Amino acid sequence: MSLFPVLTPSYILAFQFSCWYPRFAKHSIKSTIIRPLSDDFREYLNADGVFVPEGSEDAPAQSTLSDDEHDEDSGDDDDDDSIKKHYAFPDLDLSIRQCVKDYEAVFPKLNFSSPKDAAWLLPASSPLKCTSPADVYLLLKSSDFINHDLDIHAVFEGCQLDADGAPKYDLELILRKWYPVDRGRELRCFVRANELIGISQRDTNYYEFWNDPETQRKVPSAVRDFWETNIKPQWMSHRDYTFDFLLTRDLSRGHIIDFNPYAPKTDPLLFTYEELDALHTSESKDQQTTLRVIDSASHPAATSNAPAHQHNMIPFEAMNMSTGRDIEEFSDMWKESVKESMQNEEGSGQI
Repeated sequence: MSLFPVLTPSYILAFQFSCWYPRFAKHSIKSTIIRPLSDDFREYLNADGVFVPEGSEDAPAQSTLSDDEHDEDSGDDDDDDSIKKHYAFPDLDLSIRQCVKDYEAVFPKLNFSSPKDAAWLLPASSPLKCTSPADVYLLLKSSDFINHDLDIHAVFEGCQLDADGAPKYDLELILRKWYPVDRGRELRCFVRANELIGISQRDTNYYEFWNDPETQRKVPSAVRDFWETNIKPQWMSHRDYTFDFLLTRDLSRGHIIDFNPYAPKTDPLLFTYEELDALHTSESKDQQTTLRVIDSASHPAATSNAPAHQHNMIPFEAMNMSTGRDIEEFSDMWKESVKESMQNEEGSGQI
């Protein structure tokens, strides 16, 4: 048997957010799906530079050039700024603001990917917490991860395509209710041939509580019970998949974060796919699902002191604001937004 199921477009599309969320909404984080997005929005995400669309900030956009200055420079054909396309998405801005009002704060993702590699843009105490359209756009524009969802060839990489080629694929924006989350309680769970075979700690930091023998016995049982009761009877699409899971504080239940294809592009984390295959094909299978965690600070998979996704960190001064604000203006606005976010944090709930 192959390490992976046969990858087809229909299999991959079963894992985009809009396909699985309606069925599992009561077991997941509150979310709003906005689709389809315009071609202009896709073009904006693909455009060079990090900037926010006009009108996405709370204050109206202003130009840093007077009309006279613009006239003086209009003859310079080599000035890229003079021909740069300006983007504005008033309807999308309105939808984002409504979600912020309903949820208090949101974190964004596209069909499959979230911009967690851009979390450094926002306070470490509230990563990915967005309270305005500008926050959402800035995270998306600063992320390398979401490029996967913008490239149809990346989305269907490794798939067996029919004569018609890749199917229709609409870009979607998901706004999820933001909570402060304990990353130590996040898990990735692997299902092969409709059997839960492995569970891996998702965040590669050392958490002392994972060394408790009772915890290591309790968690696989809790995850299996949840899976057998709430996921297995409802997941009708395919028999091979992974799901990301957030345990409750007492480690007895949890919330579905996401589903992913059982495919090479999905990180097996503390397993290899060869090891998962061995668990699946073992003749001495028992009813215990294998749990793997970072059990010491010296574990070879443990995160070093280097910041996560440091390759994606760009100087704040390098950001190009298409609204016409200079960096000092935007920096002041950003600091004020952060201050308000911190003040509101005490009143937010936690899961």
